[in-house]
Amino acid sequence: MSTAPAVAAGAMGVPRHRLHEDVQALTTGTLFVALGVVMFGHAGLLTGGTAGIAFLIHYATGLSFSLAFFVVNLPFYVFAWRRMGLAFTLKTFAAVGLLSLFTWVLPQGLAFGYLSPALAAVLGGLLCGAGMLIVFRHGASLGGLNIVVLYLQDRLGWRAGKVQMAMDGLIVLGALWVTDWQRVALSVLGAVVLNLALAINHRPGRYMAM
Repeated sequence: MSTAPAVAAGAMGVPRHRLHEDVQALTTGTLFVALGVVMFGHAGLLTGGTAGIAFLIHYATGLSFSLAFFVVNLPFYVFAWRRMGLAFTLKTFAAVGLLSLFTWVLPQGLAFGYLSPALAAVLGGLLCGAGMLIVFRHGASLGGLNIVVLYLQDRLGWRAGKVQMAMDGLIVLGALWVTDWQRVALSVLGAVVLNLALAINHRPGRYMAM
C-alpha cells in the first residue's frame, strides 16, 4: 500500500490510544484491507506499493500473496525505524503480519461465485482505503515503499509524491507482463478509489488521538 500516515508524535494535548484500542484497530483495519486484497486477487487485479510487488510475484510465480507480502516488507523496517521510530515500526510489523495472516485465512472461509472485476476494483479499493485509514490513525502503516520515499526525500531532496508515483507506475507497468491491459486499467481504477478515500478522510486536524 502506498500512502504514509502523518505521524504527529509529541503533539501537545493529544490523547494517545491505549494498547487494547491499538490491538482492536489494527485487527479491524487489516481485516478490511485483507478482504479488499482478496477481492483484487480473485479478479486478477493488483495495487501499488509493496502489496503491488507481492501481487506481481504471486501472479508470476504462483507464490502465495500472504508470504510474498510479508517477505517483501522485511527490508523496509530499517527505514521505518530510522524515519518514524520504534513504536511505529513495531505497529507496522504487527499490521503487516496480520494482513499476511488474514489474506491467507480469508479464502479458506470465503468464496465468490461471481465477482465482476470492475466491482472488485471499486469495492476492494474502498475496503482497502477504509482499513488503511484505521491503521494510519493508530500510528502504523501497511507497506515499506512509502517509508523509503520519505527517506529519499530527507536524504537526497527527491520529491516524495513524484517518487511514489514513479514507483507505483513501474509496478503497474510490470503487471502487463503477467496480466492483460484491461485488468491493469481496472487496477488503476482501484488505486484511484483507494487514494480518494484516503485523501478525503485522512487530513490533519480531523482526528486527534494517536
